[in-house]
Amino acid sequence: MKLKLLACFLFLSIVANAQSQHNEYVQKGEFGITAGLAHYFGDLNTRAAINRPKVALGAFFRKQFGNYVGVRLSAHYAQLGYSDIYSRNEYQNLRNLSFNSNIWEVALQGDFNFFKFIPGDPYYGFTPYITLGVGVFTYDPYAYINGQKEFLRPLGTEGQLIGYNGRKPYNTLAVCIPLGVGIKYNLTDKINVSFEVAHRFTTTDYLDDVSTTYAGANNFTPLSTAALLQDRSVEIRPLNPLGVEGVQRGFAKQKDQYIIAEVGITYNISTYKCPSAK
Repeated sequence: MKLKLLACFLFLSIVANAQSQHNEYVQKGEFGITAGLAHYFGDLNTRAAINRPKVALGAFFRKQFGNYVGVRLSAHYAQLGYSDIYSRNEYQNLRNLSFNSNIWEVALQGDFNFFKFIPGDPYYGFTPYITLGVGVFTYDPYAYINGQKEFLRPLGTEGQLIGYNGRKPYNTLAVCIPLGVGIKYNLTDKINVSFEVAHRFTTTDYLDDVSTTYAGANNFTPLSTAALLQDRSVEIRPLNPLGVEGVQRGFAKQKDQYIIAEVGITYNISTYKCPSAK
């Protein structure tokens, strides 16, 4: 009987010590890299179709404050683009506009784990999480005409260069608000993998170089690159083009947006708490 009691005592001591070691383990932060797809929503993609995703790459550092809350500094490169030819809307098909742009983004985000997350602990190695933050990004839309790449902002396709209706060239630096969800899984003491989808609300309506109304062909030099790219309906209906001065070209009341879906792998920065004297 005494031997059984002694064995039970030793077993409970070992379990308690192991649990204490887990509790003393602290994840200080993690470095990570990501790869995935990005998609644009705006004046050329009004139905929020996800049918033309492009590449997105990222890197980040996350500082942990306990097992639930972290603050992340991230950087992303993404390609965005769309065309009216993908739309089922007859007006957009006739409008015939398109764009591509490279996005460079830096953001500060807060992450909240739904479950306790402790790398190396088999009981706390998985969690869903939400993320919210603020960032800045650069963009510079371009299009192709006759096989030639042309950046659109310097052309003033909505009359910005001539001050039409008080319009001015738009800034290629804008603010974004990332809001998303993800899951994270711990593989080893040092390695985690993740999957995240985050939507970016932005402060610009010119990701696609389309926002307001047509300035009209009469306000551009005939047959200039700007004239040809401000109204591409001429390529489809040359005798009765869409781009008459004052006709709607975009939807200025809504800002453009984009989304990034990505997988990631991270390296944990961890330590152990020093045992306290009792």
